[in-house]
Amino acid sequence: MPSDPAAQASARRHRLLALLSDGGFHSGEKLAKRLRISRGGIWKIVSSLRELGIEIQSVPRQGYRLPRPVDLYDQAAITAAASSRARAALTRTDVLLTVDSTNRFVAESELDLSAGRAQLCVAELQNAGRGRRGRSWTAPFGSGICMSVGWQFAEPPPTFSALSLAVGIAVVTALRSLGAADVGLKWPNDLMWKGRKLGGILIEMRGEAEGPAHVVIGIGINVRMPSTVRLQLAEQQAALISDVHEIMQERTPNRNAIVGTVLSELVTVLTAFAAEGFAAFHAQWRDLDTLANTPVKVMNGAQTTLGIARGVDLDGTLLVDVNGEIKKFASGEVSVRRVA
Repeated sequence: MPSDPAAQASARRHRLLALLSDGGFHSGEKLAKRLRISRGGIWKIVSSLRELGIEIQSVPRQGYRLPRPVDLYDQAAITAAASSRARAALTRTDVLLTVDSTNRFVAESELDLSAGRAQLCVAELQNAGRGRRGRSWTAPFGSGICMSVGWQFAEPPPTFSALSLAVGIAVVTALRSLGAADVGLKWPNDLMWKGRKLGGILIEMRGEAEGPAHVVIGIGINVRMPSTVRLQLAEQQAALISDVHEIMQERTPNRNAIVGTVLSELVTVLTAFAAEGFAAFHAQWRDLDTLANTPVKVMNGAQTTLGIARGVDLDGTLLVDVNGEIKKFASGEVSVRRVA
């Protein structure tokens, strides 16, 4: 057990959650013996976890339990699920119970990565997770993937602006390899399944016009989202929500397998992107594009454009047919438009 009081408290929270992760009842007396503290100490830990937003049920004469089993993040399991190439590229892994933002944690860790090396952070809870355009990203305890990957490019690669599209391809490839069929992409960085949002990507970059470029890639994936949170997210983002469990049911992989597989595909894609840019992925994007040839509305600042989506250009910009004229969009909010 760590000697630092804060680290000791964090370790005890992790151990208690691990004991409760099977979803069954555990008496306070047995939990106290396992953690070698008093029953009052168990109550204090449970209270602190509840303050973080983790639901822990307690029933007299039965004990404590989580509402359902949870597959906690585990560094060894993530590493085991990753490819040998990803393991070789990985310089540091942080598995956290709670953090404000995994992207911010990676960005502020000041790890000096060499080109082609990666840093990974996953968190059970983040209280200031961010999506695109300043939106919050909500992921209740044990319900989804909150992961960020730091990566160093020797220099800004060709078509750097299209990086989020290539990252999306990596994530979809990983999910499909695990058995999640029909997952696609919505420009510029949404993971989709049957018209509903499965996850999202947020990329932040630090670097000069020439020389090394450090990126932090945030990936959120819904795995087992409670119905109440689905409604909340739908209201916030004006989009219906899906999750991996809805797609795969009893075949749903554990979160460590998802993280390890996504990391593996990401390392492969980032390596190729560094050398070839988006040109290496343009054909794959076309196959995964859920907007292609559909009526869309593009909102860019105060301007709204109606047209038909025609895929993306080699630089990752969205192509929209507006009355026979192709217009290009490097940014904007896109939604499918109903046509009477």
